[in-house]
Amino acid sequence: MSAETGLRETRRRRTRRALLDAALSELAERSLGSLGLREVTRAAGVAPTAFYRHFRGMDELGTVLVEEALASLHGTVREILAATGDADRRGDAAVRLIGDLVRERPAHVRFLVRERHGGVAAVREAIAAQLDVFADEIGVALGSDRLSAGWAADDVTMLARLLVDHMFMTASAFLTASLRGEDRSAATGTALAQLRLIHLGRVHWAGGRAG
Repeated sequence: MSAETGLRETRRRRTRRALLDAALSELAERSLGSLGLREVTRAAGVAPTAFYRHFRGMDELGTVLVEEALASLHGTVREILAATGDADRRGDAAVRLIGDLVRERPAHVRFLVRERHGGVAAVREAIAAQLDVFADEIGVALGSDRLSAGWAADDVTMLARLLVDHMFMTASAFLTASLRGEDRSAATGTALAQLRLIHLGRVHWAGGRAG
């Protein structure tokens, strides 16, 4: 790669990053559906025509933000699921992971919480697709666990989706606490208690299936 080509690529990446960061900033108090391309480019300090060198439209920009927020977590989630230890330790690790995400990427989490049921179909579908992958990964781990022996596949899927919804709900609770300047200990305690309750229900559900 020539020096000139390398410089162009560096500029391209900086402009793309500037557009994504500008969008996240503008989305702090509004939905993606209400945000215009010109507002984003103005905030990023680039010409409107530059936007289309990086994204086909605001829908695509939104899906990229979804990928940034969630795609990198899959490996960590798999590590937690594969780790040995009791349910409480896995729960602690999962809640800690969510806390780290909210602390490191609060703007992304705020965007996800708002847009999960928002008005931009492509972004709703991107979020749903990522959550489906998490549910599939959790389902595989649950299906091979002794507590799930004899469970129907639909029941394993139901539990996996319940855990994914809990993950999302916990992220929302952590974000709310952060925005209010509150300590997260209460939200953490609630999240862990909910996981213990889910686990207890799982134990008895499995016992019912076995009997």
